[in-house]
Amino acid sequence: MSEPIRVLLVDDQSMLRKAFRATFGETDDITLVGEAADGAAAVDLVQRVRVDVALMDIRMPGMDGVEATRRLRALPDPPRVLILTTFDLDEYVYAALRAGASGFLLKDALTEDLLAAVRTVAAGEAVTAPTITARLIAHYVSSAPPTPARRDLLAPLTARERHVLTLITWGLSNTEIARKLHLTPGTVRTHINRIFGKLQLRDRAQAIILGYEAGLAPR
Repeated sequence: MSEPIRVLLVDDQSMLRKAFRATFGETDDITLVGEAADGAAAVDLVQRVRVDVALMDIRMPGMDGVEATRRLRALPDPPRVLILTTFDLDEYVYAALRAGASGFLLKDALTEDLLAAVRTVAAGEAVTAPTITARLIAHYVSSAPPTPARRDLLAPLTARERHVLTLITWGLSNTEIARKLHLTPGTVRTHINRIFGKLQLRDRAQAIILGYEAGLAPR
């Protein structure tokens, strides 16, 4: 049996921490290894305790979730970060995705969705639904023109890979991309893995951000 996923809960609301603590206490594959009421305390704790996933509130007094995410992701062997937010269209969520978060989850998400999100992030995947992520990112970057530097990053891609990245940027899922390009799901996954490798992308959220900033999305 594999070791439980080690979770750090970072939120300034004690009642929410209590509720999440009870939720994780009922699972065998997830264990809560620490709690913090602000970003600075979270960064300090992660340097002393091994953490697989940090559940990070976005708005906290002192160091907020964006800066904490940036600092955590800069550490050696950093934890994955899952942002907790009240609103999906939140400029701070976009900033946190750019800082290295693997996705976001609404605070009122169902228990099964919370647990599934933690497991997915711990496995190295992003948890944000493609359409929601695309809508969020579009909302905050559509007013800024594409930059030549971001477009130049796409140079290593083949024409097919660039097309796949464009469809990712538009918010299509792997299944939808496969259907649109008349490819098998396995071929789509291969293209995506190559795109991520060439562009040094960690997950789909980063891919969508780069796509928008490189001008791949309709404006």
